[in-house]
Amino acid sequence: MEEMSGESVVSSAVPAAATRTTSFKGTSPSSKYVKLNVGGALYYTTMQTLTKQDTMLKAMFSGRMEVLTDSEGWILIDRCGKHFGTILNYLRDGAVPLPESRREIEELLAEAKYYLVQGLVEECQAALQVPVITSSKEEQKLIATSNKPAVKLLYNRSNNKYSYTSNSDDNMLKN
Repeated sequence: MEEMSGESVVSSAVPAAATRTTSFKGTSPSSKYVKLNVGGALYYTTMQTLTKQDTMLKAMFSGRMEVLTDSEGWILIDRCGKHFGTILNYLRDGAVPLPESRREIEELLAEAKYYLVQGLVEECQAALQVPVITSSKEEQKLIATSNKPAVKLLYNRSNNKYSYTSNSDDNMLKN
């Protein structure tokens, strides 16, 4: 099964092949196309996309790191390829719509951290953050702008000077 998306091609069945180590030092980032095999998912993109931002992929394709390739020239990356298309789109465009589910955002965050895509890491972390509202004006704004159901939890911490510490809000959010 193959699916095309922009400059990316995703394939679910890839036979194993002999590998070799290679370096991309001295290649022209503007015109070179690269074939990537990320955990069995195949992607075809440009050197320009891979080296646009200061990420691990830029290090791989600027000659600072060696990469493994198979006999057909596919560069092998030993990671799950599920979210790699989103990583490429972020590198290409500087923004992507985040997945709907919290679990998928957490998965994307793990991949963004691995590839050192700092802007995407920050976007995922912001989407996963549980807001702590300190005024009724903030509450009304959050409810008005949210496209998801909101749960209001009243947390009275002002009546007991011994029960509140500087990490009380963080500890409450962990439970």
